[in-house]
Amino acid sequence: MSTSGRRRKPPRGLAVVALVVALNVAVLAILVVMSVTNETPPAFTPTPLAPKPANGLLVGPELVTVDATVPDRWRFFSFDQGTIVAHPGPTGWDVAFRRFEVIVNGGEGFAGKGGVLDMGEVDFASVKTVPDAGYVANSVGSDTINGVVRKWYDYSFLSHVLSPKPRVYAVRTAAGRFAKLQFVGYYCPDAVPGCVTFRYVYQGDQGVDLVARSAVAPTP
Repeated sequence: MSTSGRRRKPPRGLAVVALVVALNVAVLAILVVMSVTNETPPAFTPTPLAPKPANGLLVGPELVTVDATVPDRWRFFSFDQGTIVAHPGPTGWDVAFRRFEVIVNGGEGFAGKGGVLDMGEVDFASVKTVPDAGYVANSVGSDTINGVVRKWYDYSFLSHVLSPKPRVYAVRTAAGRFAKLQFVGYYCPDAVPGCVTFRYVYQGDQGVDLVARSAVAPTP
């Protein structure tokens, strides 16, 4: 019987070479993934609970780390007090954190006037004033969320690391005052997740200017 129509098997030596090449490629891919997954995210130590009342003044920039590591417990922050508030009243807090979740004191079922506005990927220092309207309050469904800050982070499925997006958010507080906020970290020492770290500037009066009045350029 003629075998001219049959496909010939490659020589055994070529098959071994192809297998070795494939293994080398797989090992290289694993090393690349390991180099990514071994990256250590920035770590921050939780800020002690110590009130620093604004007293109607401009405050910041300040850097705060909130220990939000407990997955079923909200931690409440007050811009006016400059600290986490352990047992706030209905309007005694402005922003709350639970692991990577963030809400404000505003919307259905909340006593405050809080809301958030995305200012985009801009330099933090360049935001010298914020709008007085257009803020988004929380929405309540199976869980309470705020759509503007629901995805304030990027998540890598290779490294399993959560990284803050370089965005600046304008915040309207429970009392109707204004601040700007930018997330800068999510990890505690030893890469423990849940230490939400952000910087902010808060205007303690009723204005929307987030720089000292003497530094505001006069209107021509």
